[in-house]
Amino acid sequence: GNVLLDFCWKDHIARFGFQGEKADRIAQAMMLGPIWPKLDLGLESDEDILEQFVAHTPELEQEIRLVFSDLSTIVRENEGSVDWIESLKARGYHTYYLSNYGERIRREASKELSFLSHMDGGIMSYTVHLAKPDPAIYQTLLDRYGLKAEECVFLDDTVRNVEAAQALGVAGIVVTSQEQAKKELETLL
Repeated sequence: GNVLLDFCWKDHIARFGFQGEKADRIAQAMMLGPIWPKLDLGLESDEDILEQFVAHTPELEQEIRLVFSDLSTIVRENEGSVDWIESLKARGYHTYYLSNYGERIRREASKELSFLSHMDGGIMSYTVHLAKPDPAIYQTLLDRYGLKAEECVFLDDTVRNVEAAQALGVAGIVVTSQEQAKKELETLL
């Protein structure tokens, strides 16, 4: 998220007609709240998580149910993601994804994940019931693909996720934009 695709929760909420303070309250109750990360772990059903959203902020029940009814617009692939991956592969590098991601979002927003078929593999958190920054998810990726930490670079938009990778010996880049990430990656390659 926010490297090869954007987490567009603001646009997603606006799609249902919510703006301003109401949109902010919905975001706090859902995407920015303590319950959302449970989607990424894949340990609870979407229905159970929805009920937790509602129980956490019952005054927004109708709005939460509507916004959660279709998650197909919650992410958007960045223009140029596939070209970037392909340019790295053409130079002999392998590319893998490691993403905190829920099964339902993967299913409903699959059209925004075209870059996945261009990668050499990866892990979405819901498939292993682990999420970044847990060191176990990074180690799972390294083990699954026979990767050496000192030969890898991890890119993420969250400092703590990059720090967790670095603690395992993986070089890291905190991404603020795709252009900045490309420049920093080139200095490491």
